[in-house]
Amino acid sequence: MSRILIVGGGYIGMYAARHLERRLRGGDHRIVLVSPENHMTYQPFLPEVASGLIDPRAVVVPLRRVLRRTRLVLGEVERIDADARVAHVRLADGRTHEEPFDVAVIGTGSWSRTLPIPGLPEHAVGFKTLPEAIWLRNRVLGQLDIADGADEGEERRAALGFVFVGAGFAGIEAIGELEDFARAALATYPRPMSSDMRWVMIEATDRILPELDPRLARYAADRLRERGIEVRTGTRLVAIDDGSVRLSDGSEIAAATIVWTAGVRPSPLPIESGLRVDDRGRLLVDRALRVVGVDGIWAAGDVAAVPDPDAPAGLSPPTAQHALRQAKRLAANVAAALEGRPQEPFRYRNKGMLCSLGHYRGVADPFGIRIRGFPAWFLHRTYHLLYMPTLARKVRIALDWTVALLFPRDLAQLGSLEHPRDAFRRSAEG
Repeated sequence: MSRILIVGGGYIGMYAARHLERRLRGGDHRIVLVSPENHMTYQPFLPEVASGLIDPRAVVVPLRRVLRRTRLVLGEVERIDADARVAHVRLADGRTHEEPFDVAVIGTGSWSRTLPIPGLPEHAVGFKTLPEAIWLRNRVLGQLDIADGADEGEERRAALGFVFVGAGFAGIEAIGELEDFARAALATYPRPMSSDMRWVMIEATDRILPELDPRLARYAADRLRERGIEVRTGTRLVAIDDGSVRLSDGSEIAAATIVWTAGVRPSPLPIESGLRVDDRGRLLVDRALRVVGVDGIWAAGDVAAVPDPDAPAGLSPPTAQHALRQAKRLAANVAAALEGRPQEPFRYRNKGMLCSLGHYRGVADPFGIRIRGFPAWFLHRTYHLLYMPTLARKVRIALDWTVALLFPRDLAQLGSLEHPRDAFRRSAEG
């Protein structure tokens, strides 16, 4: 019986396991998936989770529900010993465990890429995970409450200041949805604060959304500016103090909320395992998604430099649509290798990019056709709803959208959920 180890429960891990279950007979193969979480998060919907349009539970897919023949191990693979064919796993309870394998699939994805900027680790938050999206929603509501109770001055300006760094898809969608959410929340406050609220997008390059046609990027920037969002290109974050942000143009912004969306870096697992990586830390793989120089180890997604002759840079971009196709091709090649059949190269032609700006606006270029405004926003929603795993999740999200059209947004601030034992501790101490 061959032992197949899958590392990571994101796009690559979950979809590779699903396709392997369909292609391989259960009696001849054993599939084990190691993941820190028991679910996969569909990241394109995180901005709408942060803005309260979608319930957080609707964008996570329980791995045990969709993987019927895969054993799930909750933990984190710290190192893979390719020679000994064993993975060193730190389990969720802190214990260590060795998981043997004959074939390994690495799909550990990426982490937020940070820079050595003073104050960044202490004061900023990323936007890649579900907890970060939920925290940001609570943060926006909490800052509005602080501003409502503060006197005119620096404290109030900082509470109403929100700075996003990195104008790629994640940053633009996040600031678009959250600014829309905050404007809706302001209507419930008796004290006028709309003119004091400040939303700023910082981008080091000369334009936002570099993956899109420049005309679509300009349209997106113009729509954001019309809503009062400041878009500053050619500007870098220099330092973050408590309640203020300093920029490379010499200006300073009063802001207590800083969101970092300025790129990602690969998981450090390949380097910790001594596998061959490129200058950015991504695993070197061939076109069949086999790790170069090692037999029986495969990789895809953000953690791998996947060759793609149809991509402008010669490598697959780190997008969800590419990850889904890579996982399918990887599973097919692993099954073919186990059954002694030839493997096929990964090849996928990008179908276009989609970006929601919030406020029923968006930009898109499916098959090279430039679309903007409401049609692009609707296409963005439709595309991601189609690719959301499981029918149950699709129905939940559609129902959430319907409720959002008929009723006002839910503005309950649940920041206390981050400290669930505080109330009990105070009772015990009192």
